[in-house]
Amino acid sequence: MRRVSITDVFTHPIAQKYLNRSGVSHAITVAQYAVQLAIKHDVNPDIAAKAGLLHDIGHYEWYTNGEWDYEAYRKNDIHAIKGAERAHKLLIRLGEDRKYAKEVALAILLHTDSYLPENSIDKNTLQRIVRKADEMDEEPFGKHHYRKISYEDAIKQIERLDQEIEHFLTEYRKTV
Repeated sequence: MRRVSITDVFTHPIAQKYLNRSGVSHAITVAQYAVQLAIKHDVNPDIAAKAGLLHDIGHYEWYTNGEWDYEAYRKNDIHAIKGAERAHKLLIRLGEDRKYAKEVALAILLHTDSYLPENSIDKNTLQRIVRKADEMDEEPFGKHHYRKISYEDAIKQIERLDQEIEHFLTEYRKTV
């Protein structure tokens, strides 16, 4: 049994604050892709879903003269650093296993190279999965952050994701 569900994470006020800023639809889609990739690559889908869901909670909005400034964002953004810290703190508050909370935070930290020298860090499978899941949902000029979804539809998708993870983990336990 998992300590903290995806629903627990999603419905927490801190998660809601930052997910609404960075794009709820994008976060859920990345979590869904992360679960699919995790199952394919024999990685814990629960940890992958949490990292996928929270991967962008460190985003700022970069505006110049009232207009979204994509270039300023690309040049100055450190959302992965801030997001890793926020995710770790949130998961610990919720009672997540400390080892898992750290794995999620590191996957968020390394899901983009935008603030690092290119190819400077070898990533583990979970970290590569979160990056790939994010790339699978990207749209030009960050438009994926602005897709809309109702709270009701978001909750339904999150609950379905929790059920999928529980089913997979139950089946996995039967084999070990």
